[in-house]
Amino acid sequence: MRDDEAPSGPDEYTDDVLSVVERIPPGRVMSYGDIAEYVGRGGPRQVGAVMSAWGGGVPWWRVVRADGRPPSGNEVAALSHYAAESTPMRPGSDRVDMREARWDGVS
Repeated sequence: MRDDEAPSGPDEYTDDVLSVVERIPPGRVMSYGDIAEYVGRGGPRQVGAVMSAWGGGVPWWRVVRADGRPPSGNEVAALSHYAAESTPMRPGSDRVDMREARWDGVS
């Protein structure tokens, strides 16, 4: 492959991240850092890059910032999904209640 050619599809890391996002149950969330920790490599920025490039086909709204804020630029759509899924929210806020909604990847 030439240096100026982009890969034609997602790599193994991307597949791993998207696989985790697909398993997050309705009404639950994981932070970008949670996903990186679960996958065992990368960090929040790398997960964010995957979600930005490839996350449209998975429940992207279930991936939030560590403080519970929805993905930048998609707040309105994310809030609609949270309401539909009865995702626990912080009282009087547009942030997810991470204590209640965080998914550990198991239960």
